[in-house]
Amino acid sequence: MAHRVHDHQSRLPVAQATVLALPPSSQAKDLRPRWTALDSLLCGAFAGAVAKTVIAPLDRTKIIFQVSSKRFSAKEAFRLIYCTYMKDGLLSLWRGNSATMVRVMPYAAIQFCSHEQYKKLLGNYYGYQGKALPPFPRFLAGSLAGTTAAMLTYPLDMVRARMAVTAREMYCNIMHVFVRISQEEGVKTLYRGFTPTILGVIPYAGITFFTYETLKKLHTEKTKRSQPYPYERLAFGACAGLIGQSASYPLDVVRRRMQTAGVTGSSYGTILGTMREIITQEGVIRGLYKGLSMNWLKGPIAVGISFTTFDITHSLLLKLHQMGYFTH
Repeated sequence: MAHRVHDHQSRLPVAQATVLALPPSSQAKDLRPRWTALDSLLCGAFAGAVAKTVIAPLDRTKIIFQVSSKRFSAKEAFRLIYCTYMKDGLLSLWRGNSATMVRVMPYAAIQFCSHEQYKKLLGNYYGYQGKALPPFPRFLAGSLAGTTAAMLTYPLDMVRARMAVTAREMYCNIMHVFVRISQEEGVKTLYRGFTPTILGVIPYAGITFFTYETLKKLHTEKTKRSQPYPYERLAFGACAGLIGQSASYPLDVVRRRMQTAGVTGSSYGTILGTMREIITQEGVIRGLYKGLSMNWLKGPIAVGISFTTFDITHSLLLKLHQMGYFTH
């Protein structure tokens, strides 16, 4: 009996030593915070909502000019904002923002979430797991993310454009827009302008994500800091938005004309036909690039806020995971 007790006690330190001698990676594996698709969806939805709400009055003004034949100027744009405010009140500047939120929250959530997933897939495919992707896969991840989000949320974008350019009496709410368009113009109308949207979102999302990720990578290499400061993120996002939106802007004008044809009395049916009519009546610069200067103001602000909000919310959620507030 004494021999058995002694034998058991002599084996105990060995067992303890075995536990303590586990490789650090094995011990830390379960303690490492896990970033999930749900986290990306939440951060993306919040980032999109904040960015679009901030620039909603400028966005609404831009759409009104895009779908009309009026000549655009900064003076006329701000006069329209002022007249709208004086006639209908401050909140009228955010008309259609509820439809924007219904559309932009799932759009931004899907875009940011799918971008993370595409980065992982392309990283595995090209052998860059956990590292910054090379230029082309970086562009491809952004384009695929934007295309995925646009395909899944397009009818909401159509509804938002209709609400932005019509009086309150025409459409009461989001559901009323869906019902009325379906009854009067057919369900297919909800997808009018879909092709120019996809053709525009491929360069826009690709260039925007590519530029932002590239600037962050160059910043890390130069400063040796893993994360930029918030104001640096804003600047990177602003540059990304400026370049991306300028590259795809003519297709944005075409899609808005096609989306709102039912309420403006126009007969825009195809991309080339719409472009031809715009150029014939208004010219290339004043037609296809109408409102671009407004986009240069609102676009960088929106993209900068969106990327910055996503990254900061992302970091906050990771800290909360580390502190044990969330478990998966």
